[in-house]
Amino acid sequence: MAENYLTKLDDALNWARKYSLFTYPFATACCAMEFMATMAPKHDIARFGAEFPRFSPRQADLLIIIGTITEKQAPALHRIWAQMAEPKYVMAFGVCASTGGFYQNYGTVPGCDQIIPVDVYVPGCPPRPEQVLDGLILVQKKITEGTTWVQRRDRGEKHGGEWVTPRPSENAEKKPGHLPVVS
Repeated sequence: MAENYLTKLDDALNWARKYSLFTYPFATACCAMEFMATMAPKHDIARFGAEFPRFSPRQADLLIIIGTITEKQAPALHRIWAQMAEPKYVMAFGVCASTGGFYQNYGTVPGCDQIIPVDVYVPGCPPRPEQVLDGLILVQKKITEGTTWVQRRDRGEKHGGEWVTPRPSENAEKKPGHLPVVS
């Protein structure tokens, strides 16, 4: 009986989280212009509960990685993700964030999922605002169903036999019982 109440409470919390996403746009390249178009009145991302971008990771719960991630930016991206409060969700915006794009060289990370776990990938170079809204709707659907990376981790589920663990930055210290500390 108590488990039924907890399940209903989780459903209510997930519903509330679905419509109150605070985004942190990690914009590094040309896809940022399309993200700005998504925030404009024509496409109005506010209709979906993701109106206010936060530029502090401690106030955000949806990290939107927009554009190319270089090896020098990887530690900063990992630090931002580690500073976000739980539960946190990640969307890779564009082909460069998803796979490294056409930059197949030593200075570019071949997809931000090499650094942090990603919930939704939005394809395109650059993706249209409609695709971004579809990605946001997919994030909301995953939050409602409880299938985001954080929710599956909290339940103890594994994907493919093991959890994808984010790689710590090169200068991160490991402290017992803590996330890597980046200096």
